[in-house]
Amino acid sequence: MNPARAPPAVLQTPGFAHYNVAWSPFRPGRIAIASAANYGLVGNGRLHLASINPGPNGAPNISLDRYYETQDGLYDIAWSEIHENQLVSASGDGSIKLWDIMLNDYPILSWHEHTREVFCLDWSNIKKDQFISCSWDGMVKLWTPDRPRSLLTLQAHHSCVYQALFSPHQPDVVATCSTDGTVKIFDLRSPAFSPQTNSFTAPLSAAALTVPASGGEVLALDWNKYRPFVLASAGVDKMVRVWDCRMVKLDAPPDGLSDGGAVGGACESQLLGHEYAVRKVQWSPHRADMLASSSYDMTCRVWTTNPPPDRTHLIHIHDSHTEFVVGCAWSLYEEGVLASCSWDSRLNVFHL
Repeated sequence: MNPARAPPAVLQTPGFAHYNVAWSPFRPGRIAIASAANYGLVGNGRLHLASINPGPNGAPNISLDRYYETQDGLYDIAWSEIHENQLVSASGDGSIKLWDIMLNDYPILSWHEHTREVFCLDWSNIKKDQFISCSWDGMVKLWTPDRPRSLLTLQAHHSCVYQALFSPHQPDVVATCSTDGTVKIFDLRSPAFSPQTNSFTAPLSAAALTVPASGGEVLALDWNKYRPFVLASAGVDKMVRVWDCRMVKLDAPPDGLSDGGAVGGACESQLLGHEYAVRKVQWSPHRADMLASSSYDMTCRVWTTNPPPDRTHLIHIHDSHTEFVVGCAWSLYEEGVLASCSWDSRLNVFHL
């Protein structure tokens, strides 16, 4: 399971715990890191920009290109799909900022509509002029860099929303996960949306499907890039689950499980192995059966949903970190290359 591999390329950013990492969709070796001082509990943040290049003997080398200071910790970043030098950051003070990495010091735009921490951003790779945010205030908001205010507001859950992601197959479909233990799928074209108020008239009932994904908090989800309506979820129960969301139950949901819409989702796989809560899960952009997860157990793990008869689902354990591993991301250009980031202030990039 863990054959000898080259040691990871490492970037250290002392004093700033990493929260997430994102590869540029335009430049193969460009990477961004969202980080925060004091583990994100109090204090300022930094947006780090790094480059990965061949080093001595062909081994990868990570260099820090620049960083931007922020007044509050950063929890996520997302690269623009229309401008190779721009990206947005999510902050603990509820703000979202747009940066141009060709400019010094300050963001070029800032939005502040969320009332609590913004925990996730996702830029659509189909409608490339739009991105979404989600927050601990229970809201999901749709944005475009050309507008001073959000395009729409959706109260997705009664409690914290940890992640919201566009479907890679259908541009108006969004999945969310929450403290309430559910994964929800929304269609932003719902007739419940009212352009006059920039919100949904029946927001919670706008969910097309509610998946009862866990008895505890669901901290992460991701869409399979090759199989429409197949999702992975993970959270405090230490398990990664794979859902086929085409399977809809017609019977009434248990009390409190759903505010409206269908309830369903068939669990295809349960991936066991993490020792503590799973903080991030991401499907490979190159293989339909492979996904990575990162956890408070200080590891990043790689799984297959289709193992050979005599093998387990677990392919690899990356255990080079010394603190919580809260982010991981597959290289978009080079198959089998994975980045992991941790509260130990280290970014690791390694090959499977």
